[in-house]
Amino acid sequence: MLLSENQKRQLRKIGHTLKPTVTIGSNGLTDAVCDEIEHTINHHELIKIKVNASDRKDRDEMINTLSQRTGAVLVQRVGHVALIFRRNTKTPRIHI
Repeated sequence: MLLSENQKRQLRKIGHTLKPTVTIGSNGLTDAVCDEIEHTINHHELIKIKVNASDRKDRDEMINTLSQRTGAVLVQRVGHVALIFRRNTKTPRIHI
């Protein structure tokens, strides 16, 4: 899924008020974390994820791997927090 800059801007505006719903801890991107992200993104479509990795390269790798595994699009990453979006085809909640 590709998003235009206008769509990303709209999603960033919506995501500004959100709090991180999932935290990736020191164990990294485990199956349990991926399952929780799948469940949460199916329900909300747009979620914030906090990545607790000390190295910037490790954070970027985890976010890229997460995006590939879930089929989500990275909307924005600021520091340790990533905002991702994946459309729920059955019941879309966010109209962009």
